[in-house]
Amino acid sequence: MTYKALFLDIDGTILKPDHTYTDSTKTAISQAKEKGVEVFIATGRPLHEIEGLAEELDVDSLIGYNGAYAVYQDETIVDEPISSETVRRFLNIAEENGHELVLYTNGCNYFTSLDHPFVQQFNDIFQLKKNEVFTDDVIDQIIGITILNISPEKARLYEIEENIRLSIVNVNGAEQAQDLIRKNVNKGEAVKTILQRLHIPQEQAIAFGDGMNDKEMLQAVGHGFAMGNAHPDLVEFAKYQTTTVTESGIYNGLKKLGLVD
Repeated sequence: MTYKALFLDIDGTILKPDHTYTDSTKTAISQAKEKGVEVFIATGRPLHEIEGLAEELDVDSLIGYNGAYAVYQDETIVDEPISSETVRRFLNIAEENGHELVLYTNGCNYFTSLDHPFVQQFNDIFQLKKNEVFTDDVIDQIIGITILNISPEKARLYEIEENIRLSIVNVNGAEQAQDLIRKNVNKGEAVKTILQRLHIPQEQAIAFGDGMNDKEMLQAVGHGFAMGNAHPDLVEFAKYQTTTVTESGIYNGLKKLGLVD
């Protein structure tokens, strides 16, 4: 089998809990590229916060904000902001229920508060740097939202449209955070758009992920890998399961496919 595209989640897939990656992960990416594979980072994170990691790994094609924005080299492939009406409704629900939001634009992370202890914890976990307090003048620029300080049973409050689901952030210490996922705007839909743009068949594409925000992405490729540390519910959507992020999961998965030595 010839493989042409590789999509990699960040947290729990590329990055270990201590925010580092194994040497084998960088080696696997390098060897895949040497064999002509287009490599994409595909994350829920905002792209302005992962520039350093992408440069270290020599990856210049990115999917961010859970699929709402994507670039192939210097070309924007996907740009899907959330409607201002939906953003406003989320803000109202959060205020009524004592939740905090982080609302991402293409250049900044806007928080409903920067003082809440969970906000500070979230920022420490994800090492977010470009943070401001949300104001109405950016409401039409929001391309991603994470709800903070929310219990699992409260997720349904935000499923205000048939097109919306929430996904628990699968990172230690951030279990009280959930990402907004749109059923027509997600990592999987971004992958489909990119494969079509590059004329790459689904069966020649590979993806690795660990969280439920990776569900659609693993289904959009011919060879989807759930990490050994993946959320238990993700496994059924993957073709394979590899080892954990700390046990060279990406390298071992690509070795199974014959892409690395």
